Amino acid sequence: QEDDGSCSDYGSRDKPGTALGRTVPDGNVLFPDIFHTDHLLLYERFKAYQDYILADCKASEVKEFTAEYLEQVLEPSGWQAIWRTNVFEVLVEVVDVEYSALKAVVRLSEPFLCESRDSTFTFECMKELLELKEHLIPLQELWVVYDGSGEFDQTALAVEHVRFFYQCIWRTWDEEEEDEFDYFVRCVEPRLRLHYDILEHRVPSGLVADYQNYLSQCEELYKEFLNVRSSISSSDSESEAENVSVVEGLKLYEKIEHLKQKLKLIENPLLRYVFAYQKYSGLQAKGPRPTGTKIIHVVSSTVTASLLQSLIRDKLCPESCGEDLEIQFHNDPLAAVNACFEGDTVIICPGRYVIDGVFYIADSVELEGYGLPDDIVIEKRGKGDNFVDCTGANIRISSLKLVQHDAVEGILNVHRGKTTLENCVLQCETTGITVRTSAELLMKNSDLYGAKGAGVEIYPGSTCTLLDNGIHHCKEGILIKNFLEEHYDIPKITMVNNVIHNNEGYGVVLVRPATPSDRKDASAERTKVIKWLPKRGFGWFGCFVWLLLTFLLFPDLGNTHPHPTESGDGTACVEGFRQEQLPECVTDELELYEQAKISEQTEGNYEIANELGTTSAKKNQMHKKRLSELGITEADDNLMSQEMFVSIVGNQFKWNGKGSFGTFVF
Repeated sequence: QEDDGSCSDYGSRDKPGTALGRTVPDGNVLFPDIFHTDHLLLYERFKAYQDYILADCKASEVKEFTAEYLEQVLEPSGWQAIWRTNVFEVLVEVVDVEYSALKAVVRLSEPFLCESRDSTFTFECMKELLELKEHLIPLQELWVVYDGSGEFDQTALAVEHVRFFYQCIWRTWDEEEEDEFDYFVRCVEPRLRLHYDILEHRVPSGLVADYQNYLSQCEELYKEFLNVRSSISSSDSESEAENVSVVEGLKLYEKIEHLKQKLKLIENPLLRYVFAYQKYSGLQAKGPRPTGTKIIHVVSSTVTASLLQSLIRDKLCPESCGEDLEIQFHNDPLAAVNACFEGDTVIICPGRYVIDGVFYIADSVELEGYGLPDDIVIEKRGKGDNFVDCTGANIRISSLKLVQHDAVEGILNVHRGKTTLENCVLQCETTGITVRTSAELLMKNSDLYGAKGAGVEIYPGSTCTLLDNGIHHCKEGILIKNFLEEHYDIPKITMVNNVIHNNEGYGVVLVRPATPSDRKDASAERTKVIKWLPKRGFGWFGCFVWLLLTFLLFPDLGNTHPHPTESGDGTACVEGFRQEQLPECVTDELELYEQAKISEQTEGNYEIANELGTTSAKKNQMHKKRLSELGITEADDNLMSQEMFVSIVGNQFKWNGKGSFGTFVF
């Protein structure tokens, strides 16, 4: 029913025929086709508002600028449109346009075509309604009837731009905002981008619901505020009632401003995800079921007799589950998880499940696939949401395959508590697994791949245990966040028998700030270059130009250490750490490696343990120095023993683009 064409605000009118598509209106009445203009792309609307309609106008000038635009492109008469309201639709003919009011002068078309929820809207009734409105109809309520000649293309696009602006961009309080700033940059662009991010499912669904809720609340409060302000301005006396109204108005104003700040926060693409993380990381647990029972939730698209017999034999037998076993059946894994209380179990039968939402797991529950992971596939629809958010004290997920498509959020976030992931396959799209501060992840016998960021992100103060996993074909294999800052705790990391291969960058990368020793290295490196240049025939002016370019293009020269330097006997020499003893757990680990021959595939174990231990000891040094500056010479052993627990054993690093281990210094 639709014939898509390219929509442009600057097409040539000399070209014969329309450049727009057409669509058939819904409903039982045979209305004529209308122009298909509601599918414009972001850049088309962006260009129209920025270049042709609003330019650099202020909020108070929006209507004036819009009217000037319409005078240039909108045909004043001779075209038909469908007038749409929430109650009826009727075919009208435009005979004139009141540009300054953004309204069209219309009359009923012949033959009379009308569709309504009831039969009361007769020809006479509609004629009377138009007379009451003085035949003036807002342009955003009109849908231009299709014309193949191309004569009314610009008219259809102009009406669409006005309609979209007042439905999706304009806020009734915008005119009262500060007028010194460019309205397009301050309001139109962020709201326009948010609209398309929502259309493309790039914003978490919960955040979209919050935004619409805040917007509705703000509109209602603003109406109340206008009524209160109007009652105050119309009163000449300084009565007690007026004083009460002033106080009420101030309270309303504060509420409106608070909601407006929340709206702006979500409209800002850089801040909206911080807002979302703060909101959803605070998900509250339900706790035990009020009746005290625990339920097994069985998820299957269809339940056959043979499947039920197998489940009873393997999973639902009274010996293992107890006599008072209660079972609930679901066809959607998300619904099953949402129905869980503390201690419940979800058993997911073989099949392919597509969900549109987020697994928020705030209680200690178990998700278990009944079969092999490749036979139990859960696919995520909706780009803006996380896949799995874990905040429960003890969550276990096993034998599942999680698949993302076109996502912008990670596949699994452990915000707090402990999450165990066993025998799972994770096909990522952006970030893989994120282990937040104070959270714990135990991942074993699992396969993770496809992340455009890091396969696993480890935050300061977290605990991460990786056993017998495959992490491959990601941007980076494992990323360890900076923990050198004073208020960060050192993470506890265990990596045993993992195969980390075919990642674009490093197998493991540590992010940390530059230390004084790093800056000393950079200075020495530059001094060395300065001494080297004249010996190679560079004149002093040439040296100056070369060094200037070096400082501009490579300001961190000497600050990046992809690998610790190795001496001739293969042992690592860690700069700035020769005077400090390594943590005991790390020292014991390194002594084992010094006694063994380091193979090409496993040498990364030594590098990682060495660098992490060194960084941990640097933090210890910094902490001691701070205490010394405060006059504390003897510190509590527990306070001073913030050492990274590191166990890096038997991991294989193959075919990673930049090597097994690197340090990103900022």
